[in-house]
Amino acid sequence: MSQIRILLADDHTVIRKGLRLLLESQPGFKVVAEAADGRQTVALAEEHLPNVVVLDVAMPNLNGIEAARQIAAKLPQTAIVILSMHSDESYVLRALKAGARAYLLKDSAEDDLINAVRAVNAGKAFFSPLISKMLVEDFMRQLQEREVEDSYELLTTREREILQLLAEGKSNKEIATVLNLSPHTVETHRGNILQKLNLHSVPELILYAVRKGVIA
Repeated sequence: MSQIRILLADDHTVIRKGLRLLLESQPGFKVVAEAADGRQTVALAEEHLPNVVVLDVAMPNLNGIEAARQIAAKLPQTAIVILSMHSDESYVLRALKAGARAYLLKDSAEDDLINAVRAVNAGKAFFSPLISKMLVEDFMRQLQEREVEDSYELLTTREREILQLLAEGKSNKEIATVLNLSPHTVETHRGNILQKLNLHSVPELILYAVRKGVIA
């Protein structure tokens, strides 16, 4: 079995060292370089030509998504694994559009990283189980949309509440307080709302809310 050469990028030294130990515990895996920010990741990828880049999405100087985009453009044979704390679909789609082949949630990286590296090195895609479940559910939802004339009907009661509060200009933190939710839950709902309504920004969401009479 040929060696899989890996570039590891995370701005947290402790996390990076832990991931390196995990990766190099596997026969045939070799971490050829480590990066602490996005620009360094791109430069080291060009220097070392790794088979796989394991890349944190939240990086200083150049974020992980943009670093992935640049690496994919310059080194199309290099596979990219994105590590993220974010499970909402917008992050996943941005990562995939940037050229990533795998998207892992950080809290499951210890369980999934080895399989992800092997999968992308073989030209396959890999997602954390929670991400896979979400993508399947989204596909099913899109099938159901064809039977629904008004996209607003796709929103749950909670999503409609959050849509109005967002359109009224409230922040995620303010909405979380009003509805007794965590800010992360609000952010997830917000991502789901934009996806269901095929919107791409809060300004678009506000215009939609006005057209639907949700706000004046």
